[in-house]
Amino acid sequence: MDSVFTVPSVIKPGTYGGVIHEMKEMELAGMGQYAHGNQPIQHIIFLYSYAGQPWKTQYWARQIMDRLYNSTERGYPSDENHGGMSSWYVLNALGIYSVCPGTDEYVLGSPLFPKATITMEDGSKFVVEAVENNKENVYIQSATLNGEPLTRNCITYKDIIKGGTLRLEMGD
Repeated sequence: MDSVFTVPSVIKPGTYGGVIHEMKEMELAGMGQYAHGNQPIQHIIFLYSYAGQPWKTQYWARQIMDRLYNSTERGYPSDENHGGMSSWYVLNALGIYSVCPGTDEYVLGSPLFPKATITMEDGSKFVVEAVENNKENVYIQSATLNGEPLTRNCITYKDIIKGGTLRLEMGD
């Protein structure tokens, strides 16, 4: 997986007959062959967590958010495609991501904010606290869910809708 980010950003149009915007955006991003605008690759960074290297998930989640999303004319990487790009960003800014839609798991990433609250329809709240979170402290050092140590690198939908607090101690 590492090679996706380290090989040159060389474009080979193949059957397209020419360079399309997703190819050019990948080249401009400077992250090897990681083409965020081509949605099927967006989950790859979370596979590091399944491979026992969650720090790489956390690193790349923050890199992608910082480098590809901003308030400039180049601050939105590619097509929206039914909310895929913005939902990727929103979930990652919260520090979670649904790698496999249709399952109830959300893999932990690297939240952008020190604190975010999700309010459910019934008024219950799920809070994500990222203690010592900043541009350097992008790695989760420890985690608790409702005061209990979290021993896995994911939470479930049920955890979220019950309400409570996911507390992440962040470090460099």
